[in-house]
Amino acid sequence: MEKAILASITLKSDKVSGSAAVFHCDTKEEMESVAANLEAILDGIAHRLSDSLYIIVKH
Repeated sequence: MEKAILASITLKSDKVSGSAAVFHCDTKEEMESVAANLEAILDGIAHRLSDSLYIIVKH
Protein backbone atom coordinates (compact mmCIF):
# COMPACT_ATOMS: atom_id res chain seq x y z
CA MET A 1 0.00 0.00 0.00
CA GLU A 2 1.34 3.38 -0.95
CA LYS A 3 0.15 6.93 -0.14
CA ALA A 4 -3.04 6.26 1.75
CA ILE A 5 -4.88 7.43 4.87
CA LEU A 6 -4.90 4.39 7.15
CA ALA A 7 -6.89 5.74 10.10
CA SER A 8 -8.49 8.82 11.65
CA ILE A 9 -8.49 9.58 15.37
CA THR A 10 -11.00 12.17 16.52
CA LEU A 11 -12.88 13.81 19.35
CA LYS A 12 -15.71 14.86 17.02
CA SER A 13 -17.13 11.79 15.30
CA ASP A 14 -19.61 13.83 13.28
CA LYS A 15 -16.72 15.52 11.43
CA VAL A 16 -15.08 12.32 10.07
CA SER A 17 -16.20 9.81 7.45
CA GLY A 18 -14.67 7.66 4.77
CA SER A 19 -13.31 4.18 4.21
CA ALA A 20 -10.37 4.36 6.64
CA ALA A 21 -10.78 3.18 10.23
CA VAL A 22 -12.10 5.89 12.56
CA PHE A 23 -11.19 5.88 16.27
CA HIS A 24 -13.38 8.00 18.55
CA CYS A 25 -11.75 9.31 21.75
CA ASP A 26 -13.10 11.14 24.78
CA THR A 27 -10.07 13.32 25.62
CA LYS A 28 -7.13 14.96 23.87
CA GLU A 29 -4.75 12.80 25.91
CA GLU A 30 -6.49 9.62 24.78
CA MET A 31 -6.47 10.83 21.18
CA GLU A 32 -2.72 11.56 21.29
CA SER A 33 -2.01 8.16 22.84
CA VAL A 34 -4.10 6.29 20.26
CA ALA A 35 -2.44 8.24 17.42
CA ALA A 36 1.05 7.40 18.72
CA ASN A 37 0.21 3.72 19.13
CA LEU A 38 -1.42 3.42 15.71
CA GLU A 39 1.51 5.24 14.12
CA ALA A 40 3.82 2.48 15.36
CA ILE A 41 1.45 -0.42 14.75
CA LEU A 42 0.52 0.60 11.20
CA ASP A 43 4.03 1.77 10.30
CA GLY A 44 2.64 5.15 9.24
CA ILE A 45 3.02 8.80 10.15
CA ALA A 46 0.60 10.61 12.48
CA HIS A 47 -0.43 14.09 11.37
CA ARG A 48 -2.43 16.47 13.57
CA LEU A 49 -4.91 18.31 11.36
CA SER A 50 -6.66 20.14 14.19
CA ASP A 51 -7.05 20.04 17.96
CA SER A 52 -9.63 17.30 17.52
CA LEU A 53 -8.30 15.28 14.57
CA TYR A 54 -5.26 13.16 13.75
CA ILE A 55 -4.78 11.00 10.68
CA ILE A 56 -2.33 8.16 10.14
CA VAL A 57 -0.85 8.27 6.66
CA LYS A 58 1.28 5.79 4.75
CA HIS A 59 3.68 7.68 2.46
